[in-house]
Formats: sequence, structure tokens, C-alpha cells
Amino acid sequence: MSTSDQTLPAEISNFFLAMQAGKPARERMAALFAEDAVYVEPFSGSEQTHEGRDAIIGTMAQGWEQPLPEMSIAIDRVETGGGRVSVAWTCYSPALPGGRGSGVNEFELAGGQITRLVTRFT
Repeated sequence: MSTSDQTLPAEISNFFLAMQAGKPARERMAALFAEDAVYVEPFSGSEQTHEGRDAIIGTMAQGWEQPLPEMSIAIDRVETGGGRVSVAWTCYSPALPGGRGSGVNEFELAGGQITRLVTRFT
């Protein structure tokens, strides 16, 4: 695995832009995921797996109903290898403990879309 400051693939860059935009970017976010994509996330308090674009967007929509105020996301590090792109990030919002939280998103891409996304807190 190599650490790099390389330019993010467009799918991943657009994912983070849509995350920051929230609900208004619903359609843009949906278009980033393959129809049969898988999303593994910890946001409900325990790890949950969502299969299929509709299920993924459905779970994201729950978060869009109560968005973090003044939220921004910084990309801290990008690592590539084994067909995956791993992105360490920091999310800033006054609603988070200490004003920030961090994690890693591991993306798998095919055909210009996200086929698998695993999010973990650090």
C-alpha cells in the first residue's frame, strides 16, 4: 500500500462534495453508487451493512434529516493499493465532541461508480 497526496478519483472527490452538501445533493450522491453497491457504516452506533443503491441512499437520507451544523470535511491522507482507495478524513462541526471527528473511508470502484464503501471511525 502506498501513501500519496495524489488527486482523488472523481467518484471519491464527488462523494465528499455531496456529503458536505447533504440533502440537496441526494441525486448526485445516488449516481455515484453502483446499483448493487455495498455500504458498511458505524453511524447508528454499531456497524451496519446496506446492500444496493436504494438502501444506501435511504440510510444517508436519515442523516440528512438532522444535519450537522457548519459541517466541513477535510481529506487528511489518501492510500491506494489492492484495488482500493483509502481516505482518512476529519469532519468539523460544533455539534461534534471537541468540534471534530475522524475516520477512514475505504472505497472500491468499477465502471466510474462506487461498488463498496466501508466507513470506520478512528
